[in-house]
Amino acid sequence: MMRTARAKYGLGQVVRHRKHPFRGVVFDVDAMFSNTDEWYEAIPEESRPAKDQPFYHLLAENDHSYYVAYVSEQNLVPDDTGEPVDHPDLADLFGEFEDGHYPLQFQLN
Repeated sequence: MMRTARAKYGLGQVVRHRKHPFRGVVFDVDAMFSNTDEWYEAIPEESRPAKDQPFYHLLAENDHSYYVAYVSEQNLVPDDTGEPVDHPDLADLFGEFEDGHYPLQFQLN
């Protein structure tokens, strides 16, 4: 029987990685692992997350750069700093930071 995964984090929510020093804003969620086998195999075996859980696409930042991250739910925790994220692509998807999250905002062409 297929179990239905419910995502713990929502679009526009600010989260941080449980083990690595970065945080980001959720902009997409996969109900289960949907990346390549190569991507998965590149993770050290002892650190590989289970595939049958939500995976999050994040507009991420650390002290050195901005990037897109793909992270399993088990490796994320809510970011409760109340600080905005400075990723340059945020404005393409979201409105202004308010109450700890970013409201979705799609630009229609």
